[in-house]
Amino acid sequence: MRRLGFGSGQLAGPGYWQARLDAARSTAILRRAVERGVTLIDTADNYGPDVVEELIAAALHPYPTGLVVATKGGVVRTGPDVWHHAGRPEQLRAQCEASLRRLQVDTIDLYQLHRIDPEVPLAEQLGTLVELQRAGKIRHIGVDTVTADELECCLAEATIASVQNRYNLVHRDSERVLAMCEARNIAFLPWFPLGKGVLTTGGEGSHSRTIAEIAQRYAATISQIALAWLLHRAPVVLPTPGTASLAHLDENLDAADISLDAEDLRQLDALAAPASA
Repeated sequence: MRRLGFGSGQLAGPGYWQARLDAARSTAILRRAVERGVTLIDTADNYGPDVVEELIAAALHPYPTGLVVATKGGVVRTGPDVWHHAGRPEQLRAQCEASLRRLQVDTIDLYQLHRIDPEVPLAEQLGTLVELQRAGKIRHIGVDTVTADELECCLAEATIASVQNRYNLVHRDSERVLAMCEARNIAFLPWFPLGKGVLTTGGEGSHSRTIAEIAQRYAATISQIALAWLLHRAPVVLPTPGTASLAHLDENLDAADISLDAEDLRQLDALAAPASA
């Protein structure tokens, strides 16, 4: 299995609103990802909203054997960078049914609770997903943006197959969550694996020189080193970098071929002190 997946958020426009590209260019990127061996495409119902799920289905359905399409529900987007929690059982059921229709499937491979709704008991939110799982509409359940304590609570309510938290070379607030995932063999999908563009240009402050020097030694780009570090970090880490560029897609996927040596890993590990979330 190729551990580098494709995150489809960049196929939405700024603020995850409407489409960024015309349908032909989005289709080309999605199909190229699959041609390069990508087996995980990550999306969400609020990318667009609705738009990106529809693009994925138009480009790839019927889906190749072995391709996992993961989506998310639990928030509602009402404008660019404007979203609201939507974790009531009736909302989650309606969102899941809508994603099934847009993706043109009977079962969603991986359905992730995009955010825990603080106004709804967690047991009701995950309980609804478990009901959908038992009904055959969801194969696996994941959660997005959780602390270590929240993950413990989630594990008490459902079998959690994946966690999706912000984590990259210079932002490591989820170190404890990653350790929990590694101990329990839960897939860890770091969002913003390139720091929302920070790690395409070299990191922050004094980080830049170290990353650039290491990249030069491998004849690689800074972003490739950042992705290679994530792949070395733990076997449960499945980065899903996104892009709206075919060239950048190939560049990202080529990072899987980089084998960092122990000294370079030590230097990269030292770039950010682990936090405690």
